[in-house]
Parts: sequence; structure tokens; C-alpha cells
Amino acid sequence: MRIGILSYHFPPEPAFIPGSLAEELAARGHEVRVLTGFPDYPGGHVYPGWRQRWRHVTRSERLTVRRVPRYAGGETSVRARMASYLSFAGSVALVGRRYLADVDVLYVFQLPATAFAAAAMVRMLGQVPVVLHVQDLWADEGSPPDRSGRLAATMRRLHREADAVAVAAPSMRDLVLADGVPPDRVRMVLNWTDERIFQPIRPSRAAQGLIRRDGRCVVMHAGTIGVRQGLETAVRAAAALDDRMDLVLVGSGAQERRVRGLAAELGAANVRFVERRSPLDMPELYAAADYQLVMLRDQPELRGTVPGKLQAALACARPVVASAGGDTAELVERARAGLSCPPEDWATLADRFWLATTIPAAARAEMGQRGREVYQREMSLRAGVDRIEGLLREVAVSRRGR
Repeated sequence: MRIGILSYHFPPEPAFIPGSLAEELAARGHEVRVLTGFPDYPGGHVYPGWRQRWRHVTRSERLTVRRVPRYAGGETSVRARMASYLSFAGSVALVGRRYLADVDVLYVFQLPATAFAAAAMVRMLGQVPVVLHVQDLWADEGSPPDRSGRLAATMRRLHREADAVAVAAPSMRDLVLADGVPPDRVRMVLNWTDERIFQPIRPSRAAQGLIRRDGRCVVMHAGTIGVRQGLETAVRAAAALDDRMDLVLVGSGAQERRVRGLAAELGAANVRFVERRSPLDMPELYAAADYQLVMLRDQPELRGTVPGKLQAALACARPVVASAGGDTAELVERARAGLSCPPEDWATLADRFWLATTIPAAARAEMGQRGREVYQREMSLRAGVDRIEGLLREVAVSRRGR
């Protein structure tokens, strides 16, 4: 098939889902054309060595990537992000019709940032069938549960107009159905992780020295220290077990100062902070810890979210402690890959931390192995691309038949 891919982010940005999908579809013999912007994530500034211009095209065998300009600086405020989204949509509208006109099917990596551009392409390409792979249903972290506003309305309209909608978490299906999408057009395709990086390995001495302080149990949180994670809950839970375990937070984010302040206020000497590391370093750090911590706050929009750190931990065969509701906790429990508890309940999380310290190393290894088996069967690159490829073929054939 001739497959178009529309994605706001694309490598060298940390966008391994659209990037690896494009590479794998091309490797399977399809002609793939990607339409995306210039790399600026995170931070909203175009990467050093890149210059925004109109005629930027790279080609390899069966894979072509066309980049279009967009407003850079889109991480500073809601208004700036909206300017980035709208400018990307305008650029896509100018070049998309000619670049994607003869594709058999269009795949859209559907984040809020892509919504206006996707709406433009749906209108302009007309008879080209569209598959949306929905990653997030909420226009912004502060969006109310009713998903009000122009951006959310555009996303809902796209769901109804698409030939098929793939959802990245089970509970997203119900929300998409509530937007008026027929059930037979909604499929679940769980995200995968970068399997070239995240796989089981043994920790180096350097990783051990960075993560472990003594023989105590170590629970590690890797990634953003932000509003959605609610890591204050983890700090309070760890502070209650000062003599039994260490909590190591690897990363940074908007709430880092607040979380550090709480740890200092509580005198939690067993809570340690490690600055953000390259993804290439993370498997060794995962292996040096006893558990990976997955945190999500108790908000309606997060019950249908499966954070990428869960797939990374499972792919690395590491057991998990999940303080989350909805799909994340259900996946951990179904895989028997660790422990879970309701979100934003520090006392219950402290109980899970205590229980984690009592589980022998052999049993922890079995948890990790069960999680990896579930990852390979349900969340891997191969499983995900198989499902997406089948869905793309199905809608292409169906549209030609009509």
C-alpha cells in the first residue's frame, strides 16, 4: 500500500511510536510518506543544527519524510501551544494535498497537537480513508472532564469522521464511543516502547552506585515529575518507611521543586533525586532498582491513560508498583507483574512499599518475567504494527469497495 502518516512529533524527537511504525511498515514493503514538523520537543525550541524551511524532504528506501514549519516556543503557555498547533495545521494544509493525494490510506498519530492539521487533511483528501491512533483525549492538562473548547470539539468531530479509530488504552474506547463513533470502527492498539533500548540487561557498577545506597529495597520512578504524576503521594509514603526502603526519583519536571521541598519538610532521607538521564542509560538504572514506580493522579482523564514508563518497565522485565486507577492498575494486576493501589492514597501506597520489601528476589524476578511475556504478546512493536497494518488494509479495501 501507499501509506501516509501525519504526526506532530517524529524522530529525532522522542516519538518512537510514529517513527518505528513508519520504519516497520516500510520494511514490510509499503511505500510510506510522513508529514511532520521540525523537531522541537521538549522545550519548544528547534533542535540545534536544524533550520525551519519549506522544502525539507529526506528519503530512504520506501520511506519519505516531509517536514513543514510551525511556530516554535509552544511549551511556554497554553496560548503558545495553541499557536504551534494552528501553525502546523496551516503548513500541513498548504503542502498536504499534493504530498498525500495519491496515498491509499492516511494514518494519524492523534495527539491534541495534531487535531487541527488532521481536520484539514480529512477535508482536503476527500476519498482517502483515515485511521486515527488516539493517544490523548484531553486538550490540555488543565482541561475539565467535559472536554470543552474548540480543540476538544475538533477532536470529537475527527473521531466521528474517521474510517477507524485505534485507542491506546482500554478505557479510551468508552470515551470514543461516547463521541458517537460506531463500536465496529474502534479497535485497541496498545503502545509499544523503543525495543532497541528497553530490554532486560544486568546493571553496571556505575548504575548500582547511582541507584543503590545499601542493601535496602529500592523503588525507582523514572520520567517526568509533573502535575499528572502526583509524586507528593510517593514521597509521603516513602517517608513513613524511612528505615526499610529508598525511593529514587530519576528525572525532572514542573513539580520537581515542590516535590523536593516536601521531602525536605518531612525529613525523608530515604528519598533521593537523580537528574534526567538519556534513554540509553535507563535500562541499566531500571535493572539496578528492585521495582519501577508508576504514578498517576486520581483524575477522570487519567483512568484511560497507560504511561509509557509502564511499557518500558515491562519490556525490561522489571516488577512494578502502580499507584494509579483504571487501565494502568488493571494491566499490572492482570499481568501479575507487581503491586497496585488506588491513586493519591499515601497510606495505602506505604503499605504496598512495605509489602514490596518483603518479597524475595526470586519472586520479584518472576513478576518481571510475567510482565515481559505480557508485553511481548500484547504491547510489542510486532504486535502493534500487525494490528495497525491490518486496520489500514481493512479501511483501504473497504473504501475502494464503496
